[in-house]
Amino acid sequence: MTGTDSLIPPGTPSVLGAAPGVNEDAGAYVAAGGYRRAIGAAELLDRIDGLRGRGGAGFPTAAKLRAVRDAGPRPVVVANGEEGEPGSVKDRWLLRARPHLVLDGLALAAEITGAERGYVYVSDTAAGERIRRALAERTPQLPCDVVDTPHTYVAGEETAVVRRINGGPALPTAKPPRPYQQGVGGAPTLVANVETLARIALIAAQPDHRRRTACATLVTLAGGGAEPLLAEVPYGCTLRTLAQAQGTPEPAGALMGGLFGGLIGPGRLDLALDPDTLAAAGTALGCGAIRFLAPDECPVSLVSAVLAHLAAESARQCGICVAGTGSLRDAVGALTNGTADSGLLTRLQRWSTSLPGRGACGLLGAAAGTTGSLLRAFPDLVRAHLDAPCPGCAAPADAGRLTVPVPYVARRSVPRPRSVSSSR
Repeated sequence: MTGTDSLIPPGTPSVLGAAPGVNEDAGAYVAAGGYRRAIGAAELLDRIDGLRGRGGAGFPTAAKLRAVRDAGPRPVVVANGEEGEPGSVKDRWLLRARPHLVLDGLALAAEITGAERGYVYVSDTAAGERIRRALAERTPQLPCDVVDTPHTYVAGEETAVVRRINGGPALPTAKPPRPYQQGVGGAPTLVANVETLARIALIAAQPDHRRRTACATLVTLAGGGAEPLLAEVPYGCTLRTLAQAQGTPEPAGALMGGLFGGLIGPGRLDLALDPDTLAAAGTALGCGAIRFLAPDECPVSLVSAVLAHLAAESARQCGICVAGTGSLRDAVGALTNGTADSGLLTRLQRWSTSLPGRGACGLLGAAAGTTGSLLRAFPDLVRAHLDAPCPGCAAPADAGRLTVPVPYVARRSVPRPRSVSSSR
């Protein structure tokens, strides 16, 4: 991965920090103004109105904090660092490179909600080690445990997080109750994405810049034949600008929001990177993972890889999910290998509209939504796959092509190599 970059205006507080190639220790974080309280908890809660969660759903952070605060005594706060989306690396990068920024945000969330205990939830071994080292470097204001979990697509879903911390498997549960009502140990629980917590810490330290902090976001840019890039960008930046920054100046489209926002065609690349704008266009920012299609890349082949991954990652708790993801995988697979029958497109259209919202988590919705987006964005290309095998789909679906490595984060005085393939 080529590394990290910031495209936000100069002077805007950045979650990447002043030196993105350096692991930040407690001394460096405190020297830069960390762990200081420019405003109290009540004022901070007012200041973070407008900040959306960065875990994927984009729920208003202040509303989530208020719900936990008001739900009952002795709440719990959790920093969720489990990235199920294979195309996202931002959370693991933050935990590895800027653990104190995340822990600071977690402590602030505890002050706002009245929580007396916190957890950091991770599957990445390097991130877990770095958080434990950070907790040892500086006595935390909040008693905090690190909970490890096996990595799966659904392990970061908030009810799966609670279930794992409570000693069970990292699998989603039926709702209600939701974690803010009854979570870890039965207490009201805030499950917050680590980038969300990092932005809370930035707003607390520099409240005058709260709007710019709330309206910037980390994105993982990949695909197109170029090396991936983790970047911090302002809302309003166009997808075309991001493609150029990543090294894919003329993409044939993009897979948005990890595996959650679906495909868009080349005619939508001037969309602004803004949650409301993208939602109005029928797509989503999600976790900020965007995969651009190279000009000669077949989107049917890409969706086939997505569906193969999601079918394999099903928690297998809900029969509709097992059957639905398998059917979608097999149907799009038939398009790629030239064995599709004439009724296949009708079935895909029906499934893409009837399956979202079913099951205990969003995995089936991601599979159905991605399929539906393929039909909408590339209808002529999909129909052409009924007539003859596609040369671009000749290789079997490879879910590994969706995975992005974590960018290399150098220790002090160690130069960063041009490209490092770091895995979980």
